[in-house]
Amino acid sequence: MLLALKAFSMWSLAGLVGEHLDGVCASGLWEARLAREHYTGELTTYSPAYRPADLPELLRVSDTVIFNSPAQLARFSDVISRARDQGERFQIGLRLNPEQSECAVAKYDPCQGGSRLGFPVSQLRPEHLEGVDGLHIHVLCEQGFEPLRRTWDALSPKIADVLPRLKWLNLGGGHHITRADYHTDELVALLRDISGRHGLQVYLEPGEAIALDAGILVGEILDTFENSLTVAITDISATCHMPDVIEAPYRPAMLNESEGGVAVRLGGPSCLAGDIIGDYVFRAPPEIGARIAFLDQAHYSMVKTNTFNGVPLPAIALWNSETDALRLVKQFDYSDFRDRLS
Repeated sequence: MLLALKAFSMWSLAGLVGEHLDGVCASGLWEARLAREHYTGELTTYSPAYRPADLPELLRVSDTVIFNSPAQLARFSDVISRARDQGERFQIGLRLNPEQSECAVAKYDPCQGGSRLGFPVSQLRPEHLEGVDGLHIHVLCEQGFEPLRRTWDALSPKIADVLPRLKWLNLGGGHHITRADYHTDELVALLRDISGRHGLQVYLEPGEAIALDAGILVGEILDTFENSLTVAITDISATCHMPDVIEAPYRPAMLNESEGGVAVRLGGPSCLAGDIIGDYVFRAPPEIGARIAFLDQAHYSMVKTNTFNGVPLPAIALWNSETDALRLVKQFDYSDFRDRLS
């Protein structure tokens, strides 16, 4: 079980992650460096494409490097050979596109038509697996067990002939395994069956599931006025602090939202017209300075924050639910904005 750093890379909690998981997976050189500096256990790296200048270091720090296509793997065969001649030890993987769409939203579907993620299984030939230790398959996004079951039932007959040649199978991320209604027992049974039947080490790479329902983003009301409905400007920006609100899109849950009262449109302080968090119900119109908090903000929101318009980044703190102690981990200032520019 590997933590996908792309979703949650709060390395001040790396020790806690190491108590429960077998390692992490990275999406490129900088995440791989972060992994080696702060996390323990295995490190798997996958990217749709690698820059030639980055690959030698990636092969040095990673336990497994997964390529997106056989052609890319062949193109870097000399780099791989040199690294091994220098004593580096690592395994090589190939990402497959099972051509089995399970995501309802096309832009999050790794198997959509024309997908850039993974080599189509319909094009796979035995020679493509020369030097390959395992296959990587990622088709899910915030989903339960049944889509994985359907994917494996559709894919396994297509790769049955090549499975005996492999050491491992990586079933990627997107598994909502910490959600209360997830069919954990069925997942365990499937993984044990795959491992036992084919003699493979099986990996999962949950990201969001590691921090699901964790983390709150706290802000305050800066101004209010009427324009068809009550509008409130907050120091929380959808585009800067919760970009998935716009990209996904989705409506984040607000702590203690009222069941009845006044509808208030909450938006951020940036100049983007679409910097709207959503419409929420308050018992009465919120006063200037009122505090608000959005739930389930640890995953993805933290790694996607930006300083568009010079909007400040939120400070990061850890709360101990057993002792009620609050520890400020990171605070940002003007220099964090300035130093990204030139």
